[in-house]
This record gives sequence, structure tokens and C-alpha cells, in this order.
Amino acid sequence: MQETRLDTARIRAARRVIDPVFLDTPLYRCEALEPGLGCTVSIKLETANPVRSFKGRGTEVVTSLLAEHGPRAVVCASAGNLGQALAWSGRGRGLDVTVVASRFATVAKLDRIRALGAGLELVDGDHELARERAAAIARYEGIRLVEDSLDIETCEGAATIGLELVESVEQLKPADTAPSIDTVLIALGGGALATGVGHVLKALAPEVEVICVQPLGAPAMTLSWRGRHVVTTDSTDTIADGVAGRYPIPAVLDDLLLVADDTVLVQEASIIAGMRMLLDHAGLVVEPSAALGIAAILEDRDRFAGRHVVTIVCGSNVDVDAYHRWVTSS
Repeated sequence: MQETRLDTARIRAARRVIDPVFLDTPLYRCEALEPGLGCTVSIKLETANPVRSFKGRGTEVVTSLLAEHGPRAVVCASAGNLGQALAWSGRGRGLDVTVVASRFATVAKLDRIRALGAGLELVDGDHELARERAAAIARYEGIRLVEDSLDIETCEGAATIGLELVESVEQLKPADTAPSIDTVLIALGGGALATGVGHVLKALAPEVEVICVQPLGAPAMTLSWRGRHVVTTDSTDTIADGVAGRYPIPAVLDDLLLVADDTVLVQEASIIAGMRMLLDHAGLVVEPSAALGIAAILEDRDRFAGRHVVTIVCGSNVDVDAYHRWVTSS
């Protein structure tokens, strides 16, 4: 494999600084989902932790380094999950954390950021405007800017999920002689999760297919991957706020081109159907981004028929009222 920015030895070392509460998350076959999807389905559950998303793995790596020899104040832009994770990790290491977010972000995510003790600044725009404001604060105050997906620590923290997947291959092997894992479906936003997990799989289990999934209403990274150059969009239109970026980071795209076998776009109706299936058949309340893998199977059952597919359920921070509207809609 050509080299990405990530390093497998550093990823292994990251496990030693990440709070164990974020590690060894449940990984299990969910047979109840299989009749409706037509394939063997296993879930990697990244919601069973204090911030209810995978982001804590990366922020643990970032803040452990800062606590040793970095500035004691940090700022990030976030749609909600990174901000919660950085607030949680920073609080535990005595760091001063500021989060910049859109005032249109999910209220539950913003409330949790405040509850975790971080300063919160809201902007009248989308996530890209929040990124610009966070960068300005970092320059003006001389503090560390944490940029999700660009900062390699966020990718290598997420990559520890890949190590756990590889180590659990035999555990997930179906009763018959089928391969242990054929495909891993990964939500694609800024790219930390996809490049991190993808790097480990291509390095240690190259036979496993890596497919990234993005909403049709927020396609920038997928369009960039397909065109092999950065493609930006003027706007986004999706309920999956956690992956709704418009400006892919060139270095992250370079990594993604090396580790992703495919990227697919899914419709909003499929995302909602995936959320409903995870509730009805797995007992899981998830945010839209976490249902992207199920949505991909729903839209192309023939592609996955007879295969063993792992989907990473990456977050469960969702507005309760909106969630009820989505899952109860006809």
C-alpha cells in the first residue's frame, strides 16, 4: 500500500493514551437486521461512551499530547460531536476548551458541550463558517486549533477502531465457511473515521472492502474522491449534520484515495429508513450519520447479497423531537 499520513505504529501507541472507556466497543452480529437487508450484518457500536460518538478516541490523543508539552488552551469548530469529545477530554486534562459551532446545530449537542464545561461560540452560518471563526480565534489568542481530519491525531485515534475490527475477525466469523468480513461501511464527512479505519484495514486486512457512505445532499468528499481532486459545494441539504461539509481538506482526500475502495451517495429517505431499522431491529437510537451504512445496503441490496458487512454506528447525539419526526414518518 502507498503511504498515507497515518502510521500503524502510532495508531497502536494511541491505544495507550486513550481512556479505556472509549476502547473495545461492542462488535456483534445483528441477525434481526439481516432479513430486511439480505446479507450478514455486524455492528461496531461507537455510541456506548460518555460522548456517544467515536470522536473521543481522537480527542484523547490530541489532549494527551497537549497536556504533556502543548498550550493549555484549545479551540475547534464542530457540528457537535467533536466539540463534546474535546470538551470531555480537555476537562479531564485541565485544558481550556472553546468550541465554535453553527447556531443551527443540534441543540442537544450544544447543550452537552456547555455541560462539559467548554466555552461555546455560535456563528450565523454553517460548519465552514465555524471553521473560519475557530481559526481566527486560534490566531488571535495564540492557542491550539484542533482541526478534525487534518490533525493526524484525530485520524489515528479513530483508526484504533480498525485495530479492533481486525482483531475481532475470528469472533465475527459466521457459522458457515464464508469469509469473516467482506466489507466495512464507514460514514464519510471530513474523513478522520474513513481514513483512519481504512488505513488499518488496508495495512492489516487488505482483502476487506472499504466503502465510504455520504448523503446525496452533502457530496463534496465523494465527488472529490471520484474526480481525484478537491470538489467543493455551495451548500448542503441533509439531516446528517455530522457529515455535512462543503470544503474537503486536500491532505485528507489524498489519504482517502489510497484507502477507500468506493464511496457512495445515499438519499435522505434511505437514511431515515436506516435509523428506523436500527431502532426496530437493534434497539438503537442513532443520529443520521450513524445510519449511513444501513442506508447504503438498502439502496443496493444486490451488491451486498450474501456478503458479511460491518457497519460502524458512529454516533447517537440526536435531537429527540427531530428523531421522533423522522422515525415515525410514513
